[in-house]
Amino acid sequence: MNAQTEQVDDLRLVALPTAVTVADMFVRFSLAEWRLRSMQDEAAQTARRLVGAAVEVAEPGVPGFLLVRLRLSGAHLVVEVEGDRVALPPELAMGRAGLVDLTAGGRLAWCELTLPSGMSASAVPLPRREPRRSPAAERLGDEPEVDPELIQRILYGLGGAAGRRSD
Repeated sequence: MNAQTEQVDDLRLVALPTAVTVADMFVRFSLAEWRLRSMQDEAAQTARRLVGAAVEVAEPGVPGFLLVRLRLSGAHLVVEVEGDRVALPPELAMGRAGLVDLTAGGRLAWCELTLPSGMSASAVPLPRREPRRSPAAERLGDEPEVDPELIQRILYGLGGAAGRRSD
């Protein structure tokens, strides 16, 4: 659990039963973005177990918050759930998993999953998104022609007294 973290994604949830399903969707989305679709089922199941255990020990009247975090580190994907009341589910206790008391309060339950053979965290590409215009910009059509001289005069005027030259 000490290797350098290459990528991280997290989501804050309320410790209610719906958090289990939301954590599942979050894990599946993040792994798709990281091009680790082959790990989606195992990682989502792990997150469901960790979040489910935290929801079980949460106070029903005041459930609190959970932070679900995915980290790519070394040859592992680490699934973490952090909160005031977190437990390690028994089915994960035998694997590469643990429960840590945090110095600032609260606890962290974690489980390491091995990346596909031959892959390391540094080899996982960062998500890429295509540049897109907003729907409003699309409705306007092409970019308007902008006179650079006009823009310069506007910027000069916005500069106030400090931006004016004394002639």
